[in-house]
Amino acid sequence: MTLREVLHAHIPVLDEASTVRDAVDKMDIYQLPALVVVDQNRAPIGVVTEGDLCRVISQEGRLVSLSEEPAFQFASKEPISARPSMEISDALHMMISQGLTVLPVVDDGRLSGIVLRVDLMQSMMMDAALKA
Repeated sequence: MTLREVLHAHIPVLDEASTVRDAVDKMDIYQLPALVVVDQNRAPIGVVTEGDLCRVISQEGRLVSLSEEPAFQFASKEPISARPSMEISDALHMMISQGLTVLPVVDDGRLSGIVLRVDLMQSMMMDAALKA
């Protein structure tokens, strides 16, 4: 089974001008632990996680005053990504070894979607149950 079969294709994204408030609102509405920041060509240029924002809040001691700051400044830049043809087991091992919560799936330089670790674990268990 490949990432193409399990990825979330219709996802919210951020751009370089999106604020921390935008990020928090989208994470809440869509119940995602992270969001991909894309450029004008929809190429991933960063990933902002709840953990990234919590670390900033912990260091700065404030959230409300950060709400209008660009979320991209707190993002992991040049995110690790995968192709849609990658096997889900390989992707899960890569995510675990790299400590990733979300994996952008990129085709021809453009974001196709994302996968979460739980998506991959669920897919692997369902696939094993079908083969049993």
